[in-house]
Amino acid sequence: MKKPRICAVIVNNDLEAVREVEPFVDLFEVRIDLIGDGWQELVKQFKKPWIGCNRSADEGGRGEGDEAGRVEKLLKAIGLGADIIDLELRTANLRQAMELIKKRAKCLLSFHELEGTPPLDEMREIVQRQLEAGADVCKVVTTAQRFEDNLTILQLISEFPKTRIVSFAMGSLGFASRVLCPLVGGDFTYASIEPGRESASGQITVRELRKLYEMIREGEKELNL
Repeated sequence: MKKPRICAVIVNNDLEAVREVEPFVDLFEVRIDLIGDGWQELVKQFKKPWIGCNRSADEGGRGEGDEAGRVEKLLKAIGLGADIIDLELRTANLRQAMELIKKRAKCLLSFHELEGTPPLDEMREIVQRQLEAGADVCKVVTTAQRFEDNLTILQLISEFPKTRIVSFAMGSLGFASRVLCPLVGGDFTYASIEPGRESASGQITVRELRKLYEMIREGEKELNL
């Protein structure tokens, strides 16, 4: 089994909690919109790569102010060492923002559907738009209303085998897609640092996710005996 990559989502400035999970994750996502004041000092302590994210309210975040101000914080994140910037595909003046970001960092273009999971054809078009805009990593996150939505969102990954893509469904019914995303070709999946600190519904902790992957790995070993 290919080693699944885990991105731990940071929603507050608890450096001790970050240090506890740092050895077990591959990268961090810094939710500027959720942390508020203090994120600048926090990121200076990281030993792993990190994604700067200032999620807009329209896509489930708490990013406030106008779009220019929201993007400005992301540009500050680059100056503080962010390796990747998460920018919504629906960002106003997207091309201008992309040009500024890609001068110094990679860009993850994201799309969030908070009500359901669109048909595969529609999601395929979303990824094509992300690629045409210059995305280094494509992210499509939906909301599962039925178990079958896990299959649809994971199939999107197989549609773009040469693309760095993150694709899963939120909500309790989307749990399977969160776990399976990096096992079926997704670039990584997200996990919370500790219980009660989830950034989205259906998210589980780093420790829980690692335990699941270890169980899957042990099961593979037994099958190969």
